[in-house]
Amino acid sequence: MNPEIRILIADDHPVFRAGLRHVIEMSAGLKVVAEAEDGTIAVERVLEHQPDVVVLDVDMPGMDGFEVVRALRQQKVPVGVVFLTMHKDEDMFNAAMNIEVRGYVVKDSAVTDIVASIRAVFAGKPFISPALSFYLLNRTKRSVKLTQEQPAIQQLTPTERRILKLLAENMTSKQIAGELYVSPRTIENHRANICQKLGLHGNHALLTFAIEHKSELS
Repeated sequence: MNPEIRILIADDHPVFRAGLRHVIEMSAGLKVVAEAEDGTIAVERVLEHQPDVVVLDVDMPGMDGFEVVRALRQQKVPVGVVFLTMHKDEDMFNAAMNIEVRGYVVKDSAVTDIVASIRAVFAGKPFISPALSFYLLNRTKRSVKLTQEQPAIQQLTPTERRILKLLAENMTSKQIAGELYVSPRTIENHRANICQKLGLHGNHALLTFAIEHKSELS
């Protein structure tokens, strides 16, 4: 028997929330355990109800979707995330991918995409609304190009790649240390190793590299 998937919906529009809940609960094995009307409440209710998947509107009062994800990651909450957005903006899409959001659904196709996105994210797989699939293709092409131009990027460990992505978000070594639960000195050692592998020299070379290639660091 397949496990029941427990879901929290966070969106500041009650009518949209109600419609989404109806669509989700029409599907067997899906149960909405809580709702939230803003980002701050979303974090509180995720901690309280421990859902498997949280469906987050990107634009919310209190905390936006990105801030909610970062808050949940800092507290190491094991929840899958589906972003809902009205925006078909490639920069926003890449920003979501950079913080490892697996589900990305545009609101005008939420009725048809939401159930599939929840099931995919629960299974540990990505789901992108078909209308935005070319953004994912662009991202993949840029990643391949970066590997071709800088083959040494493949030598980075998973931890080093994650640090590089966090640097691209303009996070300091101290902030990254808090995110990864290690000491700032450990992060500095990782940064030195990354610079050595990539042949980067100078005080700001690594930060410049990370920001320039932000959308390519898949």
